[in-house]
Amino acid sequence: MARYSPLVGNGHMVAVRFSSLGDVVLTTGVLLRRHREFGTTFTFVTKKAFAPVLEGHPAVSDVVALEDAELHGQAQAMAFRSVIERWADSPLLDLHRTLRSALLAKSWKDAIICYKKMSLERRLFLWSRGRFCREKLLRYNVPQRYAIGLWPERDVPAREDLRPKIFLSQEEMLWAQEQLAPLRARYGRLAVLHPFATHPLKTWPMQTWLELAQGLRQQGIGCFWVGMGEDMPEAEKEFSWVNKTGIRQLCALIGAADAAVTADSAPMHIAAAVDTPVAALFGPTTEEWGFFPTGKSDIVLQKSLPCRPCSLHGSGKCPHAHACLAGIGAEDAAQAVQRLLAGKGEAEPRSM
Repeated sequence: MARYSPLVGNGHMVAVRFSSLGDVVLTTGVLLRRHREFGTTFTFVTKKAFAPVLEGHPAVSDVVALEDAELHGQAQAMAFRSVIERWADSPLLDLHRTLRSALLAKSWKDAIICYKKMSLERRLFLWSRGRFCREKLLRYNVPQRYAIGLWPERDVPAREDLRPKIFLSQEEMLWAQEQLAPLRARYGRLAVLHPFATHPLKTWPMQTWLELAQGLRQQGIGCFWVGMGEDMPEAEKEFSWVNKTGIRQLCALIGAADAAVTADSAPMHIAAAVDTPVAALFGPTTEEWGFFPTGKSDIVLQKSLPCRPCSLHGSGKCPHAHACLAGIGAEDAAQAVQRLLAGKGEAEPRSM
């Protein structure tokens, strides 16, 4: 039986987080802090699709990038056996705490270190409409909950010390600058817009995003689009990299912008990891879930409503006509971008 213990080695560890993109990004600051403080290096086990965010990370010595087909049945057993045979003498850091990661942990001979997932607290908070567990949930954000497996709980680093970090190469940064050069020459200041989210309830309808783009350009701020989702309208395709980039290119484009506007999504965390200040739209999800951006200039746009949060992940149906996001207008986001560009972002979330 695998043991969950706070015992930590300072040499080499195996970190496991299979998905999703944003969650893998959020581990990067934790690994970096551990590496800088104790010299720890990590072999990271994840899905192949998300492995690129770990390229060039000084704390990551190896990446085990598994195809989706390798995470089912006999193929998964063989893949896990290979990992165990090679690295079982190192402690395992389970940053996922799912049935799949538990299966890997079960066969590990050394101490298994888990992060504080707080599943029960989140469900109690949701069920009670915020009456239970608020203080517990607000005490640590997700990177800090990861870090509880690496530091004693009383010594967990501050949020700003665990900000995610993606290491872009000089070539990647130059590529992004070249891509954006015509837009930069036309406008000077650039905002990157990511209009998509895993769950539709977590983002605006496209029409509102288009209103934001128009408003920014009228203020002399250029904007361009990134992400994976529905094709952009014809008039926006000149400024769109939607469905045209891999993860590293996506990170480079976001890093080349002066500000970002996103929903609660992976590119929100990528913006933090490449030091681009972000204005983040939060609707069905709230700060208690642990995903608010933590940059000193970052701005959270949200509307105080008694129905928030309405689910664990922002999925489901809304009986209130999406009031949490509908109450945030394109003009509100445009003003937030102006504040970001002026260096007057707010460290605390802004409720509307």
